Amino acid sequence: MPLSAVPSSNQFAANLQRILARQGLTLAEVVERTSVDQRTVRAILAGKHKPQARTLHKLAAGLEVRSDEFFQDPSLLAYRAFDRATNPIVDEVMEHDPQLFIGWSQADFDELYSRMGTGGGLTREGAIVAVEQMNRNHEIIRKVALLLETSEADMLAGIIELLYNRMVIA
Repeated sequence: MPLSAVPSSNQFAANLQRILARQGLTLAEVVERTSVDQRTVRAILAGKHKPQARTLHKLAAGLEVRSDEFFQDPSLLAYRAFDRATNPIVDEVMEHDPQLFIGWSQADFDELYSRMGTGGGLTREGAIVAVEQMNRNHEIIRKVALLLETSEADMLAGIIELLYNRMVIA
């Protein structure tokens, strides 16, 4: 991770506070679950201490979260909350049709939540169409990546260049 991407003490604090709020945990419960000293947890929460890798691992394991949750840029989480509030139907689709989301990344979910329908948030039908389109695109990209590793790579590159030029000219 580049030096500029290392979170500040305040970002670690905000992320730990967010995780604790989401799980409804007290300081004592965090200490019990993680075996991290209470003073250390307090210093992290106060933004006075950047945790060492070993401490982050203990916190993540004890809180049952991935370590990368501590590296989130809190300012970027606001747009996710807004997008999710704008498109609550996506949660319903995920609950009703979980098979549509197999292999999805956080970026895929962020993209889906950020989509808009005519006049506002997605409808159930609009969300399903968007998911199916995104899954189709994933499959096409998977196939293109596979073909690029074969003797057909030059032909595929030519076809893509031809189609691209056709679109740019149009």
